[in-house]
Amino acid sequence: MVLSVTSSTEPVAPEEPYPGALYLTRGVNATWWYTASAVLFIELMVMSFWVLTVGATDTRGALVLFIAVGGVIWCASTLLLLLDYRHRIDAGPGVPWRRLAFPLLVAAAFGAVAGPLADSWQLAAMPLVQSLVLLNWPRGVRFRVVIAATVLLGVLAFVDASADVLGAGTPWLVPFAMGALLPSMTVSSLWFWDVMVTLDRARASEARLAATQERLRVATDVHDLQGHHLQVIALQLELAERLLPRDPDAGMEQLRAARVSVDEARQGTRDLATRYRSVPLSDELANARDLLRAAGLEVEAVIDPGAAAAPASALGPVIRETTTNVLRHGGGRRAHLALTRTADAWRYEIANDAVPGLDVGDDGSGLAGIRRRIEEAQGTLDVRAEADEFVVIVTVPSTGEEMQ
Repeated sequence: MVLSVTSSTEPVAPEEPYPGALYLTRGVNATWWYTASAVLFIELMVMSFWVLTVGATDTRGALVLFIAVGGVIWCASTLLLLLDYRHRIDAGPGVPWRRLAFPLLVAAAFGAVAGPLADSWQLAAMPLVQSLVLLNWPRGVRFRVVIAATVLLGVLAFVDASADVLGAGTPWLVPFAMGALLPSMTVSSLWFWDVMVTLDRARASEARLAATQERLRVATDVHDLQGHHLQVIALQLELAERLLPRDPDAGMEQLRAARVSVDEARQGTRDLATRYRSVPLSDELANARDLLRAAGLEVEAVIDPGAAAAPASALGPVIRETTTNVLRHGGGRRAHLALTRTADAWRYEIANDAVPGLDVGDDGSGLAGIRRRIEEAQGTLDVRAEADEFVVIVTVPSTGEEMQ
C-alpha cells in the first residue's frame, strides 16, 4: 500500500564557480549598487560645485550648460569603470586598457575642454585623475595612485586659488575639499566594497567547508556501518560454504544468519539516511501539501504552531511515505493533512478519497515500515480503509524533541 520514499530532502549543493570567479550573494550585489551610487553621488556633488562656481561669473550661461552636460556625460562614463571594478576578479588582475579606453578618453576630453574654458587647472585634471583612481590597480600601486592624485589635485586647487579663478569670495579650502579629497573618498567607498566581497567569499568558503566536512562525516558513518556488516556477511557465507557439503543444517543456519545480517545492514543504512535527511516537520508538511496540490488534489492542511517540537525522526519518514502512498495509490481528488498536539502526544493524520474498486492493500514494505518505526517511538498506528476513504492515523508520545 505505501511505498518507500525515493525523493531526498537533502539540499543539492550549488555548482562550484570556476577558479577566481566572483560568486556573490544577492545582499552583496545590493551593497555594490550602494557603493557605486555613493561614488557617482560624490562626483555629481563636485560637478555641481563647479557649475555653481562658473555660473557666478558666466552671464550668458553657455559655459555653465557645457560644464553641466559634459559633467553628467563624464559621470556616466565612470559607471563603466565601476562595472569593470565590480567584475575585476572575473576579469583577472591588471588593467584592461583597451576595454576602458572609451571612459578614459571621455574624461580626458571633458577636462581638456572644460578646464581652459573655466580657467581652472584643477577642473582640467580632475576628470582623468578620478577615472584613473577607479581602475583596478594592484593594492600597492593603487595606494600610490591615490596619494599622487590627492597631492596633484590639492596643488592645482592651491594654484587656482592663487590665481583667483574662483573669485575673491571663495575660500581656497572649498576647491581643495571638493577636488583633492575626491580620490580618498572614492577609494574609501571601494575599500568598503572590497571588505564586503572578502567577507562574502569567506562565508561561501566556510559553507563549502562545512558541506565538505558533513559529506566526510556521512561517508565515514556509511563506511563504518557497511564495512562491519559486509565483513560479518562475508564470514557467514564463507562458513556456510564450508559446512554445506558435510553439515547441510549448520550451513543453512549460517545462510539464514547472513540474511539477517543483510536486513540489519539495510535497516542501519535506512536509519542513518533518515537521521541525515531530517527536516522540521512544518517543512515536511508544507512540502507534502505542495506536492499533493501539484498533482491536482484539493488539499486541506492543519499544522500545529508548535510542530517544530514534534519528534521529527519518527514522524518525518511517515509523512513522506504516506504522501507517496496518496500519489501512487489514492486516485482521488482530495486529501486532508493534520498534525495536532494533545496533552501528552502528537497526532498525525492523512486521509484521501479512494477510487471505488481500487486495491489499496499493503505492498509489504510501506505500512510495515511505518508500523515498525512508530512502535520504536512507542506510538500507535491506525489504518482505516473504508469504501470511499483511506485514513492513516499515527500517534507518538511527546518527548520534547526539538528540531534545531
